[in-house]
Amino acid sequence: MSVRRIVPNLRLAEGDAPEAMAGHRAFYGLLGLEEVMNHGWVMTLASPTEPAAQLSFLTHDATAPVVPDLSVEVADVDAAYEAVRASGARIVHPLRDEEWGVRRFFVEAPDGRVVNVLGHRRPPTD
Repeated sequence: MSVRRIVPNLRLAEGDAPEAMAGHRAFYGLLGLEEVMNHGWVMTLASPTEPAAQLSFLTHDATAPVVPDLSVEVADVDAAYEAVRASGARIVHPLRDEEWGVRRFFVEAPDGRVVNVLGHRRPPTD
């Protein structure tokens, strides 16, 4: 199993989202992070020189029942899903393809934290 990056997910209050996201973008911009994704409900900031160094800010999750505590990008999300299922860990959100280009599932870690395990879908090659 190969991990590509681990990203903390920081929850924001729903009503404060635009202002809070702007505030975080400005503050973490002082440290060199830049916005690399913003869907309104989730914004990710990353280092332009170390792209695996990231923070995500979420008000909710667009397709899942909970906001995950962290995201772990793996090289093979299907293999990770099978390994997690075989272990008996509780799947919180089933494996699925999302419209923003990731394939993911949520699993509960032993301490109760929810982990978003994902892989980026590659466009088909002809």
